[in-house]
Amino acid sequence: MKRLLFFILALAVCSGLALAASEAVQPAATNQHGLELAKALTKITGIAISPLLGVGVVGAYDYFTCPAEKKAAMPWYAQVKFWLPALLLVGAIALKDSAGAVFPPGWKKAFDVVETVESKVSGLVAAGAVVPSIAMIFHSQLTSSADPQVLQASILGFSLAPLLNILTIPLAVTCFVLVWLVGHVTNVLILVSPWGVVDAALKGIRTSVIGFITALNFINPLAAALLSMIIVVIAYFIAGWSFRLMVFGSVYTWDFFTFRHKRFKPAPDANWMFTGRKIEKTPIRTYGRLRKDAESKLLFEYKPWLFLPVRTVALPAGRYAIGRGLFCPEIMTVEDKKTRSLLAMPPRYKRHEDEIGRIYGITDIRDVGLLKGLKAIWNWVTGKSAVEPVIVPA
Repeated sequence: MKRLLFFILALAVCSGLALAASEAVQPAATNQHGLELAKALTKITGIAISPLLGVGVVGAYDYFTCPAEKKAAMPWYAQVKFWLPALLLVGAIALKDSAGAVFPPGWKKAFDVVETVESKVSGLVAAGAVVPSIAMIFHSQLTSSADPQVLQASILGFSLAPLLNILTIPLAVTCFVLVWLVGHVTNVLILVSPWGVVDAALKGIRTSVIGFITALNFINPLAAALLSMIIVVIAYFIAGWSFRLMVFGSVYTWDFFTFRHKRFKPAPDANWMFTGRKIEKTPIRTYGRLRKDAESKLLFEYKPWLFLPVRTVALPAGRYAIGRGLFCPEIMTVEDKKTRSLLAMPPRYKRHEDEIGRIYGITDIRDVGLLKGLKAIWNWVTGKSAVEPVIVPA
């Protein structure tokens, strides 16, 4: 609750300062200033949801609405040599998603990995385009008038310009990062989803949100800004979940893209994994290390947000099994022949399941998920009997 109040207070203070500066600068044009600020917030939100698409669309719009004599001085993202290839790449990705809906599970996973990398790179590029544009908007609002009193706009004798510049740009970056994390989650969910139909649905939802915000911005910029603010607040509340999924996607992408399992060897004392479900107060997809203590008890230690003090949680007592997945292994709890995921290993641990079992004293190793299903189909086609779980000597 305290975090929400602080965040809302920061938004309110920055918005109030912006409105006060606008009124002090040019009272007759307050509405125009408000519309410019609303459009700026909408632009941030739209670009953050899908950076490559957002920057490409904004660049194309600015290019076609700019007078011919000023096009040479337009920013780099509004040049044809950037926004045209960007939109063509977006189209190619959309074609991949459409075709992937009819492909067998796992066939387009390599392309999903490349798209996840693209999302991170374009997010950094978009940040370089958004932050300067926001700074220029507020700078132009404060300095565009020829009235000497404009530059002395103040409240209680203090100039608003320095405080507005200090608060607005960090807040704009924060809003962008929060919404980008949520937009990037779509790529991570597509990465871990084996079904092309689910991928297409996730992309369709994200594209629909961007399209609706864009259309609403042309109809009513203030309503679009309000919707953007709601999206920012929602993104703030799920920032932790989004951040954990981003880390998961980054590790997954790196391991998959570099074929790390071929040169990787599990450590004998502690190995990096993700929680497969909530363990006590430790949320799902938390990145940490699994180790054994002196009493052979399994412990999971991690740093919240990757930099806060280390926390340690003991894994629940019971019987464990290691599942061989099509892309990633996992550690499961076994209860009455039913399994439940406990820890998810990155792709680097693929083909190292036996060694992990020896390190942590887990003797039950079995196929799970898509790998189990594909092997069952193969056994049915070839007439072979089902393979029993492998018991590895401790």
